[in-house]
Amino acid sequence: MTEYDYIVIGAGSAGCVVANRLTEDSETTVLLLEAGGPDTKPEIQVPANWPKLWGTEVDWAYSSEEEPHLNGRKLYSPRGKVLGGTSSINGMVYMRGNRRDFNHWQELGNPGWSYEDVLPYFKKSENQQRGASEFHGVDGPLFVSDPVAPNVVSQRLIDAAIEKGYGHNPDFNGAHQEGAGLAQVHIKDSKRQSTATAFLLPILDRPNLTTTTHAIATRLLFEGTRTVGVEYLHNGTLHQVRVNQEVILSAGAFDSPKLLMLSGIGPAEHLQAFDISVVVDLPGVGQNLQDHPQVHVAYQATQDLEVAPTSNIAEAALFVYTKSRLDTVPSLQTHFGPVIFVQPEYARSGPGFTFAPSITHPLSRGSVSLRSSSPLDPPVIRMNFLESEEDMQVLVEGIKIARQLAHSSAFDEFRGEEVTPGADATSDEAIRDYIRKGCDTDYHVVGTCKMGVDSESVVDPELRVHGVEGLRVVDASIMPVITTGNTNAPTIMIGEKAADLIKASDRISKQAALTNA
Repeated sequence: MTEYDYIVIGAGSAGCVVANRLTEDSETTVLLLEAGGPDTKPEIQVPANWPKLWGTEVDWAYSSEEEPHLNGRKLYSPRGKVLGGTSSINGMVYMRGNRRDFNHWQELGNPGWSYEDVLPYFKKSENQQRGASEFHGVDGPLFVSDPVAPNVVSQRLIDAAIEKGYGHNPDFNGAHQEGAGLAQVHIKDSKRQSTATAFLLPILDRPNLTTTTHAIATRLLFEGTRTVGVEYLHNGTLHQVRVNQEVILSAGAFDSPKLLMLSGIGPAEHLQAFDISVVVDLPGVGQNLQDHPQVHVAYQATQDLEVAPTSNIAEAALFVYTKSRLDTVPSLQTHFGPVIFVQPEYARSGPGFTFAPSITHPLSRGSVSLRSSSPLDPPVIRMNFLESEEDMQVLVEGIKIARQLAHSSAFDEFRGEEVTPGADATSDEAIRDYIRKGCDTDYHVVGTCKMGVDSESVVDPELRVHGVEGLRVVDASIMPVITTGNTNAPTIMIGEKAADLIKASDRISKQAALTNA
C-alpha cells in the first residue's frame, strides 16, 4: 500500500494552502485528494460569471431540509466541487473579519488565535495591490486588489452612507470595520484568484506532491485510535493509502463532519443508528452550524447599468451596529451589487441594484448529520435560520436601513420601482412575512467541527481531533463562532496557521525520536 507523510482531503480554500506549505520541505510527501475535477471550466476565471457556476459539475449543489422558520423552504447552498473548492465559485470578496472575532476565539479557550496571533498569517498569504502596511503583506501568493471598474451605483452606496451618517471605510481589513466602501477582491489580471490558482497550480510539479482529482474520500482508517490512512473512491474503484504522520481533513463545513461520522467519530447514538462502529464518541461533530442569513432589497434602475466582466457583482459593502443588537462588533453587513439579485419567484428582468443585509453573528444554530452510511449520499443539513427572534429583529432593521440608503439623494437618478420586499411591505409584520419568504444563506457555512476544549468541541486549539491521534481538521468548520463578514479569507488564514502547527509538531516528533535513539 502506498504511503505518504501527510494526506490532505479536499483541495479547497484551506487544503490548497496546507498542501503548498507542507511541500515546501522537499523531504515531506503529501497526497492531496479532491472530489471534483481540475478548474478548467472557462466561467471560473471570469469574475462576473460566478452565479453561472451554481448547479453545474463544479458545484455540490447542496440544499437544506425544510426550514421550520422560513415557511418550510429548503435553502440552496452551493459548495465548490473542483480544485480551489468554493474559492473557485464564490464572489471573490476578500474580507478578514473583525479583530474582536479572533480575540473572542481565544477567550473561548483557544490560545494562539487572537487577532495579534492570526494577523501575521493573513499578511503571509497576501500580495496586496496597495502595498505593505501594518495590516497588509505583499509577499504572499494571493493577489488582493481593488475593484477594476466598479459600477457607478456601487460608488453611490458610499455617498449614501456618508449622507446618512454611516461613514466611508476605504479598508474593511484595516484599523476598523464599520462604514461603507468598495470591497477588495482576489482578482488578478481580470481573472479569479482561487486558492488553486494562487497556491496549488504553481507547485503541481513538485515531486513530493501528488494531486488526485475525482477522488471521493469514503472513510478514514484507524488502528485503535491512531489514524493510519484513507479510503477513497476513484473512477469507480476503492483505494486505500497509508499515512506516516497525519491526515488533514479540509473538506468543508458540510463534508468534514460527514466524513468524520462515516469513519466512526461523532455522536455515538447517531452513528449506531447507521451501524457505524464508534471510534470516538464526539457529540459536537456536525453541531454548531452557522451562516450569515441574508435578505434582498432590490430596485429596478431608471437607466442601464453595464456590469463589467471584471466585476464580482458584490462590489460594495456596509457594516453597521443596529439598535436591536448592541454588540462589540457590527451586527449587520450589507452587500451591494449593480444587478437584481433575488429569489427566483421575485425575478425581474432589466437593470437594477440590490442591497443584501445579513446578520453577522446570528444566535440560531444548525446542524449536519448523516442521511445514510453511504459516502455518496449528501448529508442532512438543517440551517435553522431565524429560530432566534433577535435574529429576525436584526434583519427587519437591515431592510429599513437598506431602504433608507436607497431613498437618499445619492440614488435619486437611478432608483426605480422597489422589486423586493415591494412598496406595499411597510409594516413590521409585512417585512417579517417577506423575510420568511425571502431569507437566504450568504453561503458562509462554518462551525461544524468546533475548535475548543469544552464538551461540544471537536478539535483542540492545534486543530487535532479530540480522542484520536494523527488527525486534524483544517477548514471553516473549526470556527467556534462565525467571523464578521465573508469567510473565505479567514479560511485561508486557518490553512496558513495550521501548516505551521503541523510543521512544529513534526519537528517536535523528530527531536523526540533523536533523543530516544
